[in-house]
Amino acid sequence: MSIKNLTLAAATLAATASFATVASANSYFEAGANVDSGAVLEIGSVIAESAGVVNLYNTANGVQGALVGSTQINAGLNPDVEIKADRLVGQDVIAVLEVDGVAVATKTLNVAR
Repeated sequence: MSIKNLTLAAATLAATASFATVASANSYFEAGANVDSGAVLEIGSVIAESAGVVNLYNTANGVQGALVGSTQINAGLNPDVEIKADRLVGQDVIAVLEVDGVAVATKTLNVAR
């Protein structure tokens, strides 16, 4: 690989890393750490740089498990986001905000038992 191609590859990688950081900084969960158990979980407000999806996963000891439910969100502020679960949720969950198929924010939520 020539020095010119190596420099171009390094610049492309740096630009990609920079973009990912910007997306993460502009997309986040405003919710507290606690949610009520049930078939529908209200996870609070979600701010997204672009339209995307919030996926909710079971968690055991901080490890992401099976998908519980998901909901589409719009760019900007999405207040009072609710996710209808595939089944009654009685354990902690991880919410993952994805924009353009890339996870840009995560939040562990403690489900009240």
